[in-house]
Amino acid sequence: MEPDETPKSNQTLVTEFLLQGFSEHPQLRLPLLGCFLALYTVAVLGNALIITVVGCSASLHSPMYFFLSNLATMDIICTSTILPKVLAGLATQENTISYSGCMFQLFFLVWSASSELLLLAVMAFDRYVAICRPLHYATIMSPRVCVAMAMGVWGICAVNSSVHTGLMARLTFCGPKIITHFFCEIPPLLLLSCSPTRVNSIMTVVADAFYGFINFLLTLASYGRIVASILRIRSAEGKRRAFSTCSSHLIVVCVYYTAVFYAYISPASSYSPERSKVAGVLYTALSPTLNPLIYTLRNAEVQRALAKLLPFCRR
Repeated sequence: MEPDETPKSNQTLVTEFLLQGFSEHPQLRLPLLGCFLALYTVAVLGNALIITVVGCSASLHSPMYFFLSNLATMDIICTSTILPKVLAGLATQENTISYSGCMFQLFFLVWSASSELLLLAVMAFDRYVAICRPLHYATIMSPRVCVAMAMGVWGICAVNSSVHTGLMARLTFCGPKIITHFFCEIPPLLLLSCSPTRVNSIMTVVADAFYGFINFLLTLASYGRIVASILRIRSAEGKRRAFSTCSSHLIVVCVYYTAVFYAYISPASSYSPERSKVAGVLYTALSPTLNPLIYTLRNAEVQRALAKLLPFCRR
């Protein structure tokens, strides 16, 4: 019985991990601290403003902005799961994270990131219905359907995150304990395990296929139909107005999928810490910061709602 009990006793010894963070570039510590603090502040305030404006403006009570407020909520969860720990590590140069804290971080990261991918496909479908089937839009995208779709996104992705976190928690970690990233992520954690990770790897590939490729193809299909429909519009003004309703979302899709594909569409064996850190910055810090800016700067309806809500925005 002793050989069977050894892995379990070793696992209980793992009480914390050491996040490598950006320790290989000590000269960049203070500049990175300032950059991440600025990104986190803008991301939280910007997305909170989006949620407030959508909730308080009757003109924005439509499916498009309902899903946008859900996207802003996901962005706040994602960036708040990662960046406070990054900021604390850069400020104190103490980059340890407890085992339970790591699992907590992994759960909310996977939940928010997968929810955002699924919601982007739902938002693309919403734009497809609005532009390609405008006469049936109110019926297809009724309030009840929109709420059900949003709840489905949050629920499906919570189950997905629970599966990945549960599979990770069953692994044995017996050293080394240095995570070559600035947060707890599946690929670097799998490399630290000294127990079989076959099931974890299979589930990661399945999740990548569903959230990455299938969602991406559905989004592309929606926009393919949208572009074809816009090209059939005869007036230049009509084309411009139709494109303006989906251009912001298309930019967000391009930014987010670029980061996700760069980070995840590769086997764990070919994991590159530097590449993953760059991609991690893109989808945990930069994307949540850019999303509210893109939707406010390129959306006249949001600007008008902001002007009514905030007097200093009227200029």
